[in-house]
Amino acid sequence: MIVDMADLEHGEGVRTRQVAGLEVLSAGEPSERPPVLLVHGAWHGAWCWARHVMPYLADAGWEVHALSLRGHGGSPADSLNRLRLRDYADDVATVAADLGRVVLVGHSMGGAVVQRLLCRRDRPPVAGAALLASVPPRGVIRVTTQVAREEPGVFAMTNLTADLGRLVATREQVRNLFLSADADHEVVDWLHERVQQESYLAFLDMLTPHRPRRRPSLPVLVLGAADDRIFTVPEVEATAAAWGTTAHIVPELAHDVMLDSRWREAAEALEQWLPRSTAPSNGR
Repeated sequence: MIVDMADLEHGEGVRTRQVAGLEVLSAGEPSERPPVLLVHGAWHGAWCWARHVMPYLADAGWEVHALSLRGHGGSPADSLNRLRLRDYADDVATVAADLGRVVLVGHSMGGAVVQRLLCRRDRPPVAGAALLASVPPRGVIRVTTQVAREEPGVFAMTNLTADLGRLVATREQVRNLFLSADADHEVVDWLHERVQQESYLAFLDMLTPHRPRRRPSLPVLVLGAADDRIFTVPEVEATAAAWGTTAHIVPELAHDVMLDSRWREAAEALEQWLPRSTAPSNGR
């Protein structure tokens, strides 16, 4: 069953359904172009794409979908803290297989999930992949050290209680991590109301460096934000180098490239890059 969700919460023309128990938001209509599957980052859900990016891509003629990883948004999980990146990659594989040959777009932790899925021999067919403000090859060690230095008390309690929600508990934390200083207060409030707990085991997975051992031959976009306080421009460039491409950096943009004040510049760069053909590449 598909329910119309054309409201301010999800953006005009966005619908929701369930695929194998996972929440999937959808917009646009099928065409000869490959469908786009958006994968959110830590503390977020499919909702983060539905405010701006999904309607934007649908208006540009794309069939676009966003899933909520298990334990996020409308996708249930027995115990969020027990989930690993491989579990999230399984979720993406499940939804991708339901859609056919897709373009995968991963943001932040979602970028780490997409990178791991691309390296699987049993992954579903993929027409291309975009990594937006993604976890870099060396993992989250640098930003973890930064948070420990800037908020030592919060960081200590986060690790003692395995509660990553402490890092996004206040509006100030949400703005500092995800948005620019000039982001509208309404956007900050909207985001603060929706961010949630994140899996501690998934966080530990991201502490481990990960370089693609098997790099499939397919189009890859690596996009970063010049004012990102989580992943720096050099880290974005390292991600691009690992995938044999160059980084596209959007100036004056913060980590949440789909919600920040200059989200449209990131969306335009993504839309212009998206592969127009469903034809298989040598990398399947």
